[in-house]
Order: sequence, then C-alpha cells, then structure tokens
Amino acid sequence: MSRHAAAPSAKFYARRTAVAASAAALAVTGLLTTAPSALASPPPPVDAATARTYLAALTVGAEGSSDGYSREKFPHWSTQSGACNTREVVLKRDGKDVEQDSKCAAVKGSWFSEYDGATWTAASDLDIDHMVPLAEAWRSGAKNWTTADRQSFANDLTRPQLIAVTDNVNQAKSDKDPAEWLPSRTAYRCTYAQMWVHVKHHWKLTVDQAEKSALEGVLKNC
Repeated sequence: MSRHAAAPSAKFYARRTAVAASAAALAVTGLLTTAPSALASPPPPVDAATARTYLAALTVGAEGSSDGYSREKFPHWSTQSGACNTREVVLKRDGKDVEQDSKCAAVKGSWFSEYDGATWTAASDLDIDHMVPLAEAWRSGAKNWTTADRQSFANDLTRPQLIAVTDNVNQAKSDKDPAEWLPSRTAYRCTYAQMWVHVKHHWKLTVDQAEKSALEGVLKNC
C-alpha cells in the first residue's frame, strides 16, 4: 500500500469504534493481553535473543526509493492446493473452527486479531498482513530480486510473514516499518518485532537506522 492512503471511509470509523469498544471490554476482563489458546497462529519467530543477534547482523542503510514499485511485481495469493490460495490457507490456519466452501473460501469461523485484540466471525473483516510490507521490502532490497523471488516472499508460509488481522488495522499499518507503526496491543509487540527481524534476516533485507533503533527498543524488554 502507499504511504499516502486515501482518506478513511465511513466504514473505517465505524469499524474503529467497534474495535475500540471490543478492546475496552477485553481490557476490563483482563483478556486483552492473551489470545484465546485454541486459535492457531503464524509459524513462531526466532526467540528474542536470536532476534537481537539477527538484528545486529542486518545491513543498515538509508531506505531506498519506491520508484517502480507496484504490488503486481509481488504476485500474491498464489494457488497452494486445489482451489485454495495463500489467503485462504492463512484464514484457515489463523482461525478457529473455520469452514470453507467448495472454492476454499472461509464461510464460517472465528479469528482473533493479534494486533488489536478484536475477535471477528466474518472473513471479510480480516486482511492478510504481510509482516514486512511489500513496498517496504521493495525499498529494502527486493527491488533487485527476480519476480519469482518476490512471489515467494509475498506467499511465504514458512516464515512468520503472513497473519490474519483486522482489516482497518492492517490498512492503518500500510507499508510502515516499526519506527512508524507498532501494534496497539502492547502484549504482542515483542512477538511482532521478533517476526519482523526473522523475516528481514531470512530474506536478507536491509534496515534503516530509525527502524533498527525502534526494534532494539522493543527487543531489549523481551
């Protein structure tokens, strides 16, 4: 997504109000900091100590230009099996009691959004977030990859690169790095930083100094 997104829609404000109310209710009951244990999640990232080591090893450099970037240069939601594409695989993996139709679309289930603590029962309320956004990857080295490599990155189910979260929260994150955006659910920030570093390290992407400092700040408390 572009850093300069269009003005939020009425749906955004309605959804944001609903999420805030949900988060407040969870906070009162003490449930906000812990996701329901029955729900699945992305592949676990490296632990905090390893993430700190990985972060220290990443190349630090000024963030590159977005010139030439488009999402089409990262073919995503590739077919994984039968009628199931990457999006549907993640929805099935990250949800509870998910039922799919003959086209593999999720038609029933429950999803806990790790970023904001909201729970949804309609797949349409969820986006599949690229932990390291495609545009961020482009500016961090993916500009020089082959299309095949960018496709692998955009559909990476092996690393903690894809996660189902509240759609408006994902849209608010856009293509921001951790110096610019972190999950509002503070209990998830360590995991988020570990995931981010794990992905960047595996794909040999660079970090800028502000991004590195923000990650160091999170990881020192993990």
